Amino acid sequence: QVQLVESGGGLVQPGGSLRLSCAASGRTFSSYGMGWFRQAPGKEREFVATIRWSGGDTIYADSVKGRFIIFRDSDKIAVYLQMNSLKPEDTAVYYCAKDRDPYSDFSRIPRDYDYWGQGTQVTVSS
Repeated sequence: QVQLVESGGGLVQPGGSLRLSCAASGRTFSSYGMGWFRQAPGKEREFVATIRWSGGDTIYADSVKGRFIIFRDSDKIAVYLQMNSLKPEDTAVYYCAKDRDPYSDFSRIPRDYDYWGQGTQVTVSS
């Protein structure tokens, strides 16, 4: 059974930082890209960042580019989202997800991901 478990969310002041973690278990993820998405109350789930299966390439939503960094460990069993210069509009539940297809190109579309974590709440407020 594939499992993705996020952690690291919490309450932070504007301008602060958080690091989210996503631990993967149940199968080998080294051949799959991983992504982070978020969903704010009353809004659709939106793309945040994704990292290619090889770990060398990444893409970001324009709203987080230059502030967030996605990376994965060398064993490719965990993926992280380092969030800096946080803004109130970053407040959301953050989800990690596994790409549906191995060795695939980047995707910003939720339906291209087949396994999701339970989400972790990030609240940016003074």
